[in-house]
Amino acid sequence: MSATLELNDQRAPAELNGEATAWNTQALCSTGNGDLTEVFFSDDIGDISAAKALCARCPIMLECLEGALARREPAGVWGGQLFSGGRIVARKRRPGRPSAVTRPEDQMLEIPVPVHLRGFLRTA
Repeated sequence: MSATLELNDQRAPAELNGEATAWNTQALCSTGNGDLTEVFFSDDIGDISAAKALCARCPIMLECLEGALARREPAGVWGGQLFSGGRIVARKRRPGRPSAVTRPEDQMLEIPVPVHLRGFLRTA
């Protein structure tokens, strides 16, 4: 993907998959055996932070994020950001009533969203 996001990409899915395969082999999460799936698609804040930490060191983080936005990924951590409903979720908290004092284990790693993609942030 380029630095410019194309949300209305009219290419055939096979072309998009071929493009994804070319850069996906460089991804730190691409182990080939799916052992990180539970971490990248978890609702646990600790797992989400672990996935984001791996993304933060990945050489193709921006390409992954742009690709996820173009595909409108429904959920998971992509390019260092948490997705829900095809949009970037700014914050996630535990289910139920919010605690009066934030627990250290509830602090999710924050990776800044690039300026040109901030319009895709979903707020509560």
